[in-house]
This record gives sequence, structure tokens and C-alpha cells, in this order.
Amino acid sequence: MTDGPIRIGVDLGGTKIEAIALDAAGAILARRRVATPAHDYDSIIRAVATLVLDIETETGRRGLVGVGAPGSISTHTGLAKGSNTQCVNGKPLDVDLSQALDRPVRVENDANCFALSEAIDGAGQGARVVFGVIIGTGVGGGVVVDGKIIAGRNHIGGEWGHTPLPWMQPDEYPGAHCFCGHDGCIETFLSGPGLARDYERRAGASATGQEIVARAERGEAAAIAVLDAYQDRLARALAMVIDILDPDVIALGGGVSNIARLYDRLTARVAGHAFTDALDTKILRNVHGDSGGVRGAAWLWRDA
Repeated sequence: MTDGPIRIGVDLGGTKIEAIALDAAGAILARRRVATPAHDYDSIIRAVATLVLDIETETGRRGLVGVGAPGSISTHTGLAKGSNTQCVNGKPLDVDLSQALDRPVRVENDANCFALSEAIDGAGQGARVVFGVIIGTGVGGGVVVDGKIIAGRNHIGGEWGHTPLPWMQPDEYPGAHCFCGHDGCIETFLSGPGLARDYERRAGASATGQEIVARAERGEAAAIAVLDAYQDRLARALAMVIDILDPDVIALGGGVSNIARLYDRLTARVAGHAFTDALDTKILRNVHGDSGGVRGAAWLWRDA
């Protein structure tokens, strides 16, 4: 193999495992993906190793490997926790990947990887403090300061989805029950399923997020009301983040972030709740889309 190491990022998702190789400037040299063998931990380890080795064969260069995955590595046990690919939980994911690839492998939360990607060469490029938001099947986030992930003492930095929705309205109490064990978490309101649940409550019919948007564009009152309520809740939730972290940029990612009408008046609504006389924080749609997580995983080796 020639020309020194490249950075290889792996996104270990619930349905697919994707791997890319980046050059020093962030250009993609190779990309591969396979379906996730979601119920077989050993097969997941082998799949990641095979993807990495295939990319190295294609590029002719050895890689520094970073992996983004749901959940985190426990600071107490060294084992994976909080992954929606449940066979990974309780396993030494970073150790097993390092052994399979015969090299150090850096493993980080997937939302943190998204935030890192957007901070380095995405919506937050050039900003000192970036908060990356995931609003999709779940709700997560990541904090990046000076190009470095702030994972925190307990490896839960940025987990705003499991804090209560702030300034709840009377008709929002107590909120739906969250898998974390609490009621009224931000995730239960701002996730894709939360959006669909609110529409069903108001309209008495089920619909996907895309269908809700289409119905709003056709002028359906219930769909418009649901999206307006969603934007207001998002604004309240982001204002809380700003009051605590005061980031330069908030980058929105995940499937729900693709709803264009959410961005209309969003900054003004956030400003109405944030503890400031004027809001300078930029709230932006992501640049790298679904590739944010896998790019961020590769950038885990940016210091190398």
C-alpha cells in the first residue's frame, strides 16, 4: 500500500453499515455499504472489518479507522450501551473492532460524529462552538468545540433528546412515555414518530412525515397546525440549548430536518424564548445530509 494512511469512517446503523475513505481535504476516495446483520454481533464485527479491508484494497492505502454508532462506550464497564442495535449492548465494541482490524479503532456516538462532520467542513465550518442536532427516528445531538467532540464525563454530552420539553403548554402535559423511562422527553415530541403521533391525535388519521408535509402544502388545516406546533416545540427546545451552551451554529440533521418549511420563522421563534436581547446563533440545515455521520467517523482521526 502507498502514499501513507487515509481516514476511513464507518457508520454502524440499524439497517446499514456504510464506510467511506476521505483524503486530507475531505474528498471521498471510496464508499461501500452493506445491510446490517442486526441480530448477530460477531457478524457485525466481521462486516465492518470486511468493508474496511475492501476499501483499503480499492484505494491501495491503509486506513485510520473511526466508527460512529448509536449509544456510547460506558465509562464504568468499557462496554457498549444505549445502542438500538441491541446485540451490541454489553459488548466491548471498540476492543473487538480493534482486534479484528489489528489496529486502534476510535468509536464514537453517531450524533457526535454528525456534529463533528458539520463543524469541520459543513454548516458549522469556521465556527468555534457547534451543536449538531439529529431529529429523525430519534432525537440526539452532539457538541463540538474547537473541532473536538465534547463527549462529557458520562459520555452523554449533547443528549438533549432525553431532557423535558421546555415551557410545556397545558395540552402537552404529561407527554408521551419515552423508552428512557421518563415522560415528556423532547424525543417524544420532535422525533419522526412524535410528529406522526401528533397528527394522528389532531386529525384522527395516520400519516408519515412526508404525507403530513404534502397535506400541509395542499392547505389541510390539521397538517398545517401540526407542523406549526412542531416548529414551536423545536424552537423552545433549541432555545434551552442556547441558554446553556450558547453555540455559534446549530446544524440540523436527520430525516425531519429535510422539511423545508420548518426553517421559515424558526430563528425568530427561538429568539422569542432564548435569554438574550438579540439572537446571533445561526440555525442551519446540514450540508452533508445522510453522509454526515460516516464523514464524522472518518474525522475522528483528524488529529493524526
